Amino acid sequence: MKKTLREIPSKPRRSASIIGTGSYLPERILTNADLEVMVETSHQWIVERTGILERRIAGENEFTSHMAAEAAKAAIENAGITVEEIDRILVGTITPDTVFPSTACHVQRLIGAKNATCFDVNAACSGFLYGVEIANQFIANHAYDTVLVIGADKLSGIVNWKDRNTCVLFGDGAGAAILRSRPGSRGIITTHMGSDGNYADILHMPGGGCAIPITIENIDSKLNTLQMNGRETFKQAVTSMMRAANIVLDRCGLTPQDIKCVIPHQANIRIIEAMADRLEVPLSQFHINLDKCGNTSAAAVAIALDEAARTGRFEVGDFLLLVVFGGGLTYASSVLEW
Repeated sequence: MKKTLREIPSKPRRSASIIGTGSYLPERILTNADLEVMVETSHQWIVERTGILERRIAGENEFTSHMAAEAAKAAIENAGITVEEIDRILVGTITPDTVFPSTACHVQRLIGAKNATCFDVNAACSGFLYGVEIANQFIANHAYDTVLVIGADKLSGIVNWKDRNTCVLFGDGAGAAILRSRPGSRGIITTHMGSDGNYADILHMPGGGCAIPITIENIDSKLNTLQMNGRETFKQAVTSMMRAANIVLDRCGLTPQDIKCVIPHQANIRIIEAMADRLEVPLSQFHINLDKCGNTSAAAVAIALDEAARTGRFEVGDFLLLVVFGGGLTYASSVLEW
């Protein structure tokens, strides 16, 4: 006899808004002058090709979870909620403290979020925005009410400090956002996410997984460090971010000129300049902090969003465009009403 299931009442979808942000940067600053001593490079060479002046480097015993927890605490305070109200934690990262448990579980312990369920999102530099859309769906469907999304990476731990083409680009840090339904606000209006595994090898870390375990025989090959095809990465970054940006703008019926502030992935000033040119908006419409942070991977857009919010780059009711690109390749964009 077929058992009759209890009917679960349906609820109308609701919007999700970012109600608080936070970020954390390590104390140590690594300047271009410092790098001149470490590898064959120059301040002028780095600035002309990337726009980066300095980046932050985490301490030896300062892990991804530590930075993530500090950003989370700042976001919780900014949102005006208690840690007990958080019922889901998502951490976008490619530099987890441990393979398992997840960095999100470590963060839960560090901040005392005893009511939260936790998992990580591995989408490289797109991790934070992927996490925001996952949180958006949880909230829209009434699965969870208050979600903490964090982007955090300690890239200094996987950079080859003898490779001048990559070591000058990256830094460490964390950014966080609290998402919740907010009556009267459209919040996250639409998001587009995409991936193309055919470009997996243009930006990757080949060793350290089950395909290429790190052994005594191969450890000197630096297979457990970040490797990048710079020319192809630049090309795909511009192409994919422009595609993602145009898709969400078209869905909303907005033009680039309707956007108060564009918060792009902070990878390279040339990529951002190319986007500004193609969107036909001034560079001043973009919030840029890569000059002092470098590329912090999943943390980049989260840190920039927090910085832009705290410095008054936009007001309640303004439209924002967030757009990212990362290894995988992965990319994403969101239009939201602040």
